Amino acid sequence: MTQEPAPAAHEAHDDVAESLPDEERVRTGEERVDSVVAAIEQLRDRPVDEHVAAFEQAHDELRRALDDVPPQDPA
Repeated sequence: MTQEPAPAAHEAHDDVAESLPDEERVRTGEERVDSVVAAIEQLRDRPVDEHVAAFEQAHDELRRALDDVPPQDPA
């Protein structure tokens, strides 16, 4: 009896991400945030050495989106 090696963590994640229907993917309703999330979801199709730059860009874009949100009045 031989055992198959366990899939690498990124392979297991890819299987889960590919099996999610669109309605189960993360969507916020905020166009700028959703575009960042969509870009991160596409990383599974990119080489791992491109991931760091993509996450840094996502962080910058999310920070800019947060900086543009006007402060809320305390109730």
